[in-house]
Amino acid sequence: MLFKKKNPEKEKKEKVTRESIGARKFSGRIAIGISIYAIITSIFHIYLNSFNLMIVIKKNALHLGLMMALAFLMYPATRKSDRVNPSILDWILAAASLAIGFYIYFTYDALVARSLIPVPMDYVFAIIAVILTLESARRAVGIVLPILSIAFLFYARFGQMFPGVLAHRGFSWERILTRMYLTGEGLFGVSIMVSMSYVFLFILFGSFLHYSGTAKFFNDFALSFAGKLRGGPAQVAVMASGLMGTISGSAQANVATTGTFTIPLMKKVGYSPRFSGAVEAAASTGGILMPPIMGAASFIMASFLGIPYLKIMYAGIIPAILYYFAIFVVVDFRAQKIGLKGMEEKDLPILKDVIKGEGHLALPILVILFFLIKGVTPLYAAFYGLISTVVFSAMKKSTRMSLKDILNALDEGARTAVSIAIACGVVGFIVGVVAMTGLGQVIALNIMKLSFGQLWLALILVMVASIFLGMGLPATACYIITASVAAPALIKMGVLPLAAHFFAFYYGTLSAVVPPVALTSYTAAGISGANPTEVAFSGFKLAIAGLIIPFMFVYSPILLMQNVVPSYLIVTIITGLLGIYSLGAANENYFRSPLLIHERLMAFAAAIMLVKPGYLTDSVGISLMALFMFSNLYRNKKAKEKLLNS
Repeated sequence: MLFKKKNPEKEKKEKVTRESIGARKFSGRIAIGISIYAIITSIFHIYLNSFNLMIVIKKNALHLGLMMALAFLMYPATRKSDRVNPSILDWILAAASLAIGFYIYFTYDALVARSLIPVPMDYVFAIIAVILTLESARRAVGIVLPILSIAFLFYARFGQMFPGVLAHRGFSWERILTRMYLTGEGLFGVSIMVSMSYVFLFILFGSFLHYSGTAKFFNDFALSFAGKLRGGPAQVAVMASGLMGTISGSAQANVATTGTFTIPLMKKVGYSPRFSGAVEAAASTGGILMPPIMGAASFIMASFLGIPYLKIMYAGIIPAILYYFAIFVVVDFRAQKIGLKGMEEKDLPILKDVIKGEGHLALPILVILFFLIKGVTPLYAAFYGLISTVVFSAMKKSTRMSLKDILNALDEGARTAVSIAIACGVVGFIVGVVAMTGLGQVIALNIMKLSFGQLWLALILVMVASIFLGMGLPATACYIITASVAAPALIKMGVLPLAAHFFAFYYGTLSAVVPPVALTSYTAAGISGANPTEVAFSGFKLAIAGLIIPFMFVYSPILLMQNVVPSYLIVTIITGLLGIYSLGAANENYFRSPLLIHERLMAFAAAIMLVKPGYLTDSVGISLMALFMFSNLYRNKKAKEKLLNS
């Protein structure tokens, strides 16, 4: 950072975030130079999105070039590379990254004048762009996405060598390079366009909120509101992570921001380090499902579906609430099981004082929501949000953003956006190949065949595909891949497009807590001090209760605010909550006391029956739920009476 922070907690959180993603820790003049570059990049993006009328492909090229240059400087090539100073090769690659962006900016008009007929120099820069994008993605995101992209590129070239329905006539390298670099359908397609505009500005907005102290307000608010509940700190973690999720585009960032506060509290009241880390991992992953930002995938979804962003935001509200209710239920059952109680009142902040002292810090979020609901584009809403953050923070001296805070927010915003921008860029290869070859339709037809036309089986197949495709990837990349490959199958089977895309996005997001590539759990384990693998499996177990939610909104699109009938919506939400509660009991194997095997089976069956709406299924589900609860309560009562009489 350009300036040292006054708040040591911010330094600690930032350290956790940087170390978890393997970024360099610069020092001296290089640190100042990188910070100045990042600040200028952020200011340039504000100008580009708020005041400039440049054509989209030029904006996309400049955005990717700027982000890749920063990626090569921030992320070392190998674990053995210098962790402080970039090498000469890194500087060369950074300069080359800027060159591929500026090449499109200066030559695209001439290319259009030639009717998009490339010249040899176009191919040279296209090859360099492909190599640099893959290498920057390897450094910033991991090896999985570049390997997938390379596989798709080879599939486009050698399609005639693939068996059966996967075969196609194949494309020349020249045509592939033209499509990927010189058009708006590959590297500079919709995914990087969304990164350049909505994603960058909303990440910047989140960075400004962080430096204004909003994260502290969320923690204090959650602590004062939920601290008294059974197993209070765990419920605080769930609530605080949900609040942070409204502004954060990264599950790992959620862990680093709220986990450094909530995990020590959970350990203090009696939760094991393993479970403490798992709660934070599962809760932070849910933040990607929480409107309005939803890991920035909401903006890409709106572009893919061609519908207003506001509809995506509305659609995400109920599923996100259901997910957090699922985590809340499991945490509560665990607290009962190990006999935990809420925190002492003397250790909790007073809700009234928190709102009075820091409540104004939440106003920028309300500004964003106001403009979005009013119909203003997300770009302008984000711009007004940035301005309002500085203005509202100045309402009190204790929260006022100084010039240092503003510059550090600009710096951090650009750095945070790097991994997402690179992921969106490299995913452009996959999206471009899918469009060229029609692979999405082929996979959709095969899923239909394998499921024998049964929707429930198709949903399971798409769920598995989405989780595997999403492993180790940022939320935006998860959604783009799963929406391109898996969602078309559900649409062909009659599922509403919005529900199909949400289904794929939901499970792609949950891959962040699915072992073995459970990145969010590994980040939480670093804070809790527990074994990362144990935290990963515990986090997955916590999130299992939320796995039925996508099935619910496929069978009941009203949960996505589609064709809303108020009375039916209320009934559907109630039965959904009951199903989640029942699955939580089955998952934790506890109600008022440990469940017997038949009680656990009834709880699980009740949850499954309550997924699909209908008088018969709801009646059976509620009956089974009542039976297992009555059986457990009756046994518990008899056991207490026997204990008293002995």
